[in-house]
Amino acid sequence: MKLKANYHTHTCFCDGTAAPEDMVKQALRLGFEHLGFSGHVDISPKMDIPAYQKEIRRLAEVYAGQIDILCGGELDSLYPDRHPAGFDFLIGSVHHLRAGGETPLAVDWDVQMKQLLEYYGGDGYRLCRAYYRQIAEAYGKGGCTWIGHFDLVTRFNPLWHFADETDPRYLQPAFEAMDVLAERGLPFEINTKQAASGKIFPAETLLRHLRERGGEILISSDAHRPEDLDQGFDTAVGMALACGFDHVNILTTENGMPVFHPVPIV
Repeated sequence: MKLKANYHTHTCFCDGTAAPEDMVKQALRLGFEHLGFSGHVDISPKMDIPAYQKEIRRLAEVYAGQIDILCGGELDSLYPDRHPAGFDFLIGSVHHLRAGGETPLAVDWDVQMKQLLEYYGGDGYRLCRAYYRQIAEAYGKGGCTWIGHFDLVTRFNPLWHFADETDPRYLQPAFEAMDVLAERGLPFEINTKQAASGKIFPAETLLRHLRERGGEILISSDAHRPEDLDQGFDTAVGMALACGFDHVNILTTENGMPVFHPVPIV
């Protein structure tokens, strides 16, 4: 199948490189029918949220009839506002962990991830347990719509080998967190941002577990540049099929509420 939607999209309003309208134009070139923007709603927000929301709403009106544009946010679980307003959807994510200091440290930034490993005494399994305990709370922190890059904590594991991802010490807390979130009916995104380096979130073992539990998925690229809007989509579809999924989900809004629609991939 050819996916015609992406809902994890960053722009120059946060850490992306392009203006929102440039992302829209690229989405149209790709034949997309749906585009969701997901500006960072972070613990130390750099994004001007009112200006961001105003621009995305403007684009939704300008391009109405050509593409369905949604105004979403990627909500870090440490963000103090439990239910930030004005968004069509919220991606529940963990980027940061507290490590004794005033400023939390990022698991997807190599310098800070090294500091986190030092804080946990070099014990990658302790670090992963802390991460999965926090992501298990993602819904309660902000009422998110789905879970983003569930196992982001492993981004640098292929380089540093701080945890064996087949070891029960790693898998048990990951499975427990996934079960808690799946029981709430939250879909999990297959995130393809690192597809070029061979890394897909979540890993196949976790994705198979999700399928066994009857969980739901959608596929998003976590694009920070226009040229990355559909990166890794074919790989993600193949991975979903291999793990036993026969559909993905497309998101729309009805009466101001997010609604998922299953789309067959077989």
